[in-house]
Amino acid sequence: MPAQTILLYPDPLLKQVCARIEPNAPTLDSLIQDLLDTMRAGPGSVGVAAPQIGSPLRVCVVDVSANRLGATNNHGLLVMVNPEITSRAGEGIMREGCMSVPDYTGDVARATSIGVSFTDRAGKPQQLETSGFEAVAIQHEMDHLDGILFLDRVACLKTALFRRKNYR
Repeated sequence: MPAQTILLYPDPLLKQVCARIEPNAPTLDSLIQDLLDTMRAGPGSVGVAAPQIGSPLRVCVVDVSANRLGATNNHGLLVMVNPEITSRAGEGIMREGCMSVPDYTGDVARATSIGVSFTDRAGKPQQLETSGFEAVAIQHEMDHLDGILFLDRVACLKTALFRRKNYR
């Protein structure tokens, strides 16, 4: 399937809280494939959430393994259906960008390690503990499922939001 068009801020769907989806829903597999194709086509993308491609459902994909920040600490490709953060620890600030806000990056404070539970593509319940860049990426994508953009988490728009020089 081809990559889908990414919705751009201020599209109202990006601010909507997404609905849970049944792990055996007939449209789930095609949605997951659309998310994977879109993530792989995005320049430097490490994840994408269903609302970014116009589907208000609680599904996202993350894979930080090809990124220098996540290359040595990752779980590979994660397909997460109805994910929930079960634990948080630590706090760190990291520069984030988003395909839905392509012209800016910003410094965002997030937990440095998290526990997350979700259903995988095969419909099996999963739980994992993660830290570092992968934890940040998962939190970023899960925020999309709650209608939250990284812009909403930037502490000060005057000092911690930056115009992107190039998108790669």
